[in-house]
Amino acid sequence: MKEMTAKEVETLLNEGKTLNIIDVREVDEVAGGKIPGAVNIPLGLVEFRMHELDKATEYIMVCRSGARSGRATQFLEAYGLNVINMAGGMLSWESKIE
Repeated sequence: MKEMTAKEVETLLNEGKTLNIIDVREVDEVAGGKIPGAVNIPLGLVEFRMHELDKATEYIMVCRSGARSGRATQFLEAYGLNVINMAGGMLSWESKIE
């Protein structure tokens, strides 16, 4: 499983890179703040919404601590998607949120 740190994600965003970030936390968790531009697909819905994802696109998976996003990353990898887990999750995120 590929991983990157929250700092690496922040650096890419600060450089103006367009990232496809999927936040797999529950809706009420995301209401407290998410990485700007992240799309919320709760972990329990990933299987049912993965048809919305493009195999040619790279996605960064995020959750609170990195555990749920790690499970989502492994699941989606098994279906041939290009996914990276953000290690440490939002607990490691030190930049702005929306």
